[in-house]
Amino acid sequence: MDTTYESIRVSSKANASPSILIAIVYIFKKELTQFLRYPSWFVSMLIWPVLFPFGYVFTAKALSGPASSGINTFSALTGTTDYVSYMIIGTTMWMWVNWMLWGFGSSLRREQVLGTLESNWLCPIPKTTLLFGYSFFQLLYSFVFMGISLIEFMLFYNFRFTGNPLLALLIIVASIPSIYGIGFIFASIIMWVKEANSMVFLVRGVITVFCGITYPLAILPNWMKGVSSFIPVTYSIRSLRAVISAGARIGDVRTDIMILLLFGVILMTLGILAFNYTQKKVKETGSLGHY
Repeated sequence: MDTTYESIRVSSKANASPSILIAIVYIFKKELTQFLRYPSWFVSMLIWPVLFPFGYVFTAKALSGPASSGINTFSALTGTTDYVSYMIIGTTMWMWVNWMLWGFGSSLRREQVLGTLESNWLCPIPKTTLLFGYSFFQLLYSFVFMGISLIEFMLFYNFRFTGNPLLALLIIVASIPSIYGIGFIFASIIMWVKEANSMVFLVRGVITVFCGITYPLAILPNWMKGVSSFIPVTYSIRSLRAVISAGARIGDVRTDIMILLLFGVILMTLGILAFNYTQKKVKETGSLGHY
């Protein structure tokens, strides 16, 4: 009698539909717990917003010529004389993508190295749940980072909003699907090549060169401008600069926002397809637990 009851109870549990939302919450909770347990990353949150733009701002000031005579040329190309804010906006978006690649993009590889990916993979839930859990934590991390960065920019670089902060936030939100779509693709590739460092350097190097994080795209050759038009971060940086430094309204950046949303749909779809294909391949080859 007891044996029969126990078998029925186990069977009912096995047949119960797993909660995808609960799985995402627990993955988010795991990542948050690990972050709070080893909070050394918080030090980098305080240092990088000040340190990273400094080299670009200092170099721009040094090369601007006597009495900053080069500002006129910069203003003619960008529509603003505030080169400090111009560079800060670009480098902040670069740092967001960089954090995403190192944290979220290599999350599956990190689990693989630690030896915990196989056990997580056995859970009776869609495997994309793993990446969505990581992405929500990384998104929280990114918003905290941006908040700290904004405070430090005001303190150390005299950064000020000229435009509407809510419109700038809307642009950031519109950028999320495309940036994390890249993350899904990146995480899938890492599962194949089993090497995160070189891939991070490649992707962020492309963004550094083609997206104009510290210089206007107008100075680039036409073929490089063509490449930059296929990178969503280009539109994020351009529209944020227009809003923050030039006071642009939503009508002025509506096209960029629509392009970002379109990129988000395409890249997120490609990311999920790439992850599902990788999931199928690692299952066939048995390489999930390979170091």
